[in-house]
Amino acid sequence: MLVGPSKALFMDEISTGLDSSTTFQIVKFIGQFVRVMDGTMLMSLLQPAPETYNLFVDIVLLSEGYVVYLGDREHVLEFFESMGFKCPERKGVADFLQEVTSKKDQDNTGVIKMHPTAMSQLKSSQKPAVINEVANN
Repeated sequence: MLVGPSKALFMDEISTGLDSSTTFQIVKFIGQFVRVMDGTMLMSLLQPAPETYNLFVDIVLLSEGYVVYLGDREHVLEFFESMGFKCPERKGVADFLQEVTSKKDQDNTGVIKMHPTAMSQLKSSQKPAVINEVANN
């Protein structure tokens, strides 16, 4: 709900119960709205579809209460590769990011194992900020 002249939107898990097409359309519309209103949007999504993930310009990844990555969506894979984590060719970026930042997923998949010091390196490499726009699509 947007009440008053607010220029900041904070949304948590807006895709719960929605199919990926509907989620894409909602995120796309909200992104256009934020651009027109010259506002800011902070949105959390769990495992967005690739087309929805690609709408975002900046992303913030959190793990165990720490900012693991903050920055341009287009540079996130490069960042994780520099830390020794390469996204497999057939894996979606959002799925990879969930696995590489989730201790539970690392333990269950056996694909990505984070060295004990790597998480602390990831945690100390970024400083918090706010997502401020969604790409034009």
